Amino acid sequence: MNFIPASESTFHIRFFSIYTKWKLRRTFDQLWIKQEYQPSSDSRTVYYLNHNSWWDGLIPLYLNENLFHQKARAIMEMKQMREHSFFNKIGAFSIDLDNPRSSLTSLRYALKSMERERSCLFIYPEGKITPVSEGEPKFKNGLSWLYKRSDKIDFVPIGIYMHSFRSPKPELYISIGSSVVPDKELGIKEITNLFQRKLHDNLTDIRSVAGYSDSGFIPQF
Repeated sequence: MNFIPASESTFHIRFFSIYTKWKLRRTFDQLWIKQEYQPSSDSRTVYYLNHNSWWDGLIPLYLNENLFHQKARAIMEMKQMREHSFFNKIGAFSIDLDNPRSSLTSLRYALKSMERERSCLFIYPEGKITPVSEGEPKFKNGLSWLYKRSDKIDFVPIGIYMHSFRSPKPELYISIGSSVVPDKELGIKEITNLFQRKLHDNLTDIRSVAGYSDSGFIPQF
């Protein structure tokens, strides 16, 4: 099987939404969220996030069920989809980054998904788990490919960061930035560089306050 489509189940979405809240409270001393972007009643949105932990599979579900309330889907690497088959029941669909033809199928499916009213898509453009560092994240070009072919869709960076400065249990920070609007006339690489820089700025802002003033962040529990 070269592609696994999303096959949403109301039961699975509700179950894993409850499970995710429970698991977050058990795992983290605190969840902090800063939110600059809020979708309107007719927004369609691509959220792009840094990819640095196991939690990246469930964070989109938590954010959509508690903050965004859109028709959410997410792109997930084929290997992870095969290992955790339930993810397509909560809106994930596969991408095989080692197979260019299969990857194109996934990107076209993503674009078609965004035609739905109040649709949103979560994408990790690094393509693999990468620790947060002071350097810019390095994206594959799929995000920019989607941007060049989309119309009236917001592209929003979300930074994810964890630390254990103050407690044996880690704290989780999620910063939802403002919509990024590159010039459509720019090339794919230039757009990719801009998206990278905006997420890097987001993560830099988190690191400057996380565990210290926590300025701008609201505790969730």
